[in-house]
Amino acid sequence: MSNVLVIGAHGHVGIHMVEKLGKTGDNVFAGVRSDKQFAEYKDMANVSPVIFDLNGTIEDMAKVYTDNAIDKIVFSAGSGGATGDDQTLIIDLDGAVKSMLAAKQAGITRYVMVSAMGADDRSFWAESGLHGYYIAKHYADVELRNSGLEYTIVRPSALTNDEETGKVDVIEQRVGGMNIPRKDVANFVVAVLHDDKTVNHIYEITSGSSDINAVL
Repeated sequence: MSNVLVIGAHGHVGIHMVEKLGKTGDNVFAGVRSDKQFAEYKDMANVSPVIFDLNGTIEDMAKVYTDNAIDKIVFSAGSGGATGDDQTLIIDLDGAVKSMLAAKQAGITRYVMVSAMGADDRSFWAESGLHGYYIAKHYADVELRNSGLEYTIVRPSALTNDEETGKVDVIEQRVGGMNIPRKDVANFVVAVLHDDKTVNHIYEITSGSSDINAVL
């Protein structure tokens, strides 16, 4: 059993993730921006909401980790599609990097990043219509790979609200039209957190035909 902090727990993937992790018996800390969001977690087993501000300092973040005895971190935060590139840089890039530095300061080694398929494909960034977003995701991933943390990077294809299947494909080359239910991204991250063989690996995932545990 681990103490897991999900940063971005109020996001469309994060909220599924904390619920699923709680059902596995982990102690889950749902990192959110405001205590107004706390009520959404009151009926979730083994889930405790905490304030985690990506605009805060590295020291503030490290204190959240140590105060709650966190030993695993999942970064699933994003500024959202309605914000400009400035907020994308502040949250998706600098916020992520600060959370990594805080992890090292607090002595935490395990860190899982929910990124985006195509984050390493510069030829795709400009045509995506989300150029700034992919730049931020790319360099956050680079920082994590070079951080010395025991990382796993999960890069899902386009996200949908379809029902989960528990099945994915891990791919080497992104192609148009790929998508995956948010709940299956959450399922994949839960599996990653419980499998030490995933340390220092990057997984580009989309809906598919393979059982998640079999893939890992």
